[in-house]
Amino acid sequence: MLQVLLPTDFSENSWNAIVYGLELLKKSKCTFYLLHINPVPPYSGAGSSVRASPKLLEETILKDSRKNLQLLLNRIENRFVNQGHTFVTIALYDFFVDSIKRQVEQKKIDLIIMGTKGASGLKKVTVGSNTGDVITKVKCPLLAVPENATYKTPKEIVFPTDYHLGYDLKVLDTLIGMVNTHESVLRILHISRKGEQLNEEQLKNKEFLDDYLKDVEHTFHSLTGTKLETAVQCFSESRDTDVVAMVAKNLNFFQRILFKPRIEEISYHTEIPFLVLHE
Repeated sequence: MLQVLLPTDFSENSWNAIVYGLELLKKSKCTFYLLHINPVPPYSGAGSSVRASPKLLEETILKDSRKNLQLLLNRIENRFVNQGHTFVTIALYDFFVDSIKRQVEQKKIDLIIMGTKGASGLKKVTVGSNTGDVITKVKCPLLAVPENATYKTPKEIVFPTDYHLGYDLKVLDTLIGMVNTHESVLRILHISRKGEQLNEEQLKNKEFLDDYLKDVEHTFHSLTGTKLETAVQCFSESRDTDVVAMVAKNLNFFQRILFKPRIEEISYHTEIPFLVLHE
């Protein structure tokens, strides 16, 4: 049974991520943890006012959260009927990332699903600071769902790679799991500079990948001479990609796409979910 964490701030953006996740996992047996964190304000750390009234805190802040979580649960149950899905609600007053880390460890979470939305109204920078923090600081597979993503069965999953890194089997197994569940095709995409050939190590990694994925329908593609962000965009749009999967340890590779896109160039972030894989 999959253990899935659904952090929510009760926005429509996080509702969209929940809907996407429930559709994506409708064939899997899952326990979903609906988590609302009331963030401790920065610098309140050891503040006496925070510690002075835990009872008051419990009665006010958490009472509201629990009520909203119950309303959210009702909304889910009115729309989805799935015998294989169980829901648990959790309301906390804590530091956001620390809280997520603890839940991942305690509940042995297999996947986090979060909505992404850009700060300051720039719709195309989609990774909100919370999701960005979780991606970089919590070692757990995460599906980042943009606010305009509409669920359709992921028939095509793109996996950009530079072949410089060896592949962690856990990462590949998570990817294979998703591909198999939905009978998807995996498109492995390499972006290189013009005239650049794969070196021996890259060829070895590519060969390993091909071998490990032998039971999965997959194809290799390469694009030359374009920037990574633009290449993934062109490839995704030309093929009607449903999900982009990336390894988080390759953070430079990854941040260029997710955190600092040039606004006018990157539009696919608003529609295509990113599956972030950790080793």
